[in-house]
Amino acid sequence: MFDYCTDPSILEQWQWFTCYLTTPTHFAFYRSFLTVMLLLALTAPIALAMGMAGALAMRSRIWPLNWLGRGYVNLIRGVPDIVFFMFVPIALGQGIEWIYHHIQCPDWDQPIRQGNDFIVCREAKIPGVNAPAWVRDVYAFGMAVVAFALVFGSFAANTLYGAMSAVPRAQIETAEAYGMTRAQAFRRVVLPQMWVYAIPGLSNIWQILVKATPLLFLLGIQDAVYWARELGGQKTSLYAYPHPDWRVWYFLVLLVFYLFMTWASERAFGRLNERLSRGQATAAGERQRRAAA
Repeated sequence: MFDYCTDPSILEQWQWFTCYLTTPTHFAFYRSFLTVMLLLALTAPIALAMGMAGALAMRSRIWPLNWLGRGYVNLIRGVPDIVFFMFVPIALGQGIEWIYHHIQCPDWDQPIRQGNDFIVCREAKIPGVNAPAWVRDVYAFGMAVVAFALVFGSFAANTLYGAMSAVPRAQIETAEAYGMTRAQAFRRVVLPQMWVYAIPGLSNIWQILVKATPLLFLLGIQDAVYWARELGGQKTSLYAYPHPDWRVWYFLVLLVFYLFMTWASERAFGRLNERLSRGQATAAGERQRRAAA
């Protein structure tokens, strides 16, 4: 990046570090933190929406919906997360290719499943065979978002269902006695109050989601963990900037990053819980009333 970086072997220590820390691979390392933040920004609302849909399905009196909601929650909660993180991208990718294969290559006369191989025609490959690298990266990242949203959506569904059930039944019965339908009582009574009970559980799910982002490394995405391992490993004379094993320092940077994320998240959820507790018949709401008296 700098003019004096042409020959690293003759540089002073501070110059060597300025050149070393501004290489293209290090800028990829810096961008990988944005990848983690983008994953969280996309996954959290999608998982919350799936959680709300799952919780409503569990409350439904229509048995197929109720069965579907409970099956979704219990299935994913009962299987290790890593299984879904590895299974969903493969299964979903092959499912899309299978559909495209039958559309693009209707005259294909060979089986798609050939032993352990999954073979489709060239036109059905997703992403395309000649697709640029950024398209492949976006595709892999999209699959990761789907996998994370499925897993954490089931956790959110169980939390939201419990929060809905925590709203006093007497309030719902009173609303119905005043002529509200079941849907109106839910929208005007249950929905505004349930968040007070849901926030503690949702905050825990968010913290787990933050700590689960290093699993992007297992999905083939070059995230912060990938670059920390690559850049921190001991280099040889084949590299322009050889150094000893510095992985402990790179992973220390990750430690600070994730500790800051969890600390900031805890403070944000604390303020949100305090705001939602105002005027509520909860322990937090009672504390606020006593403090204001």
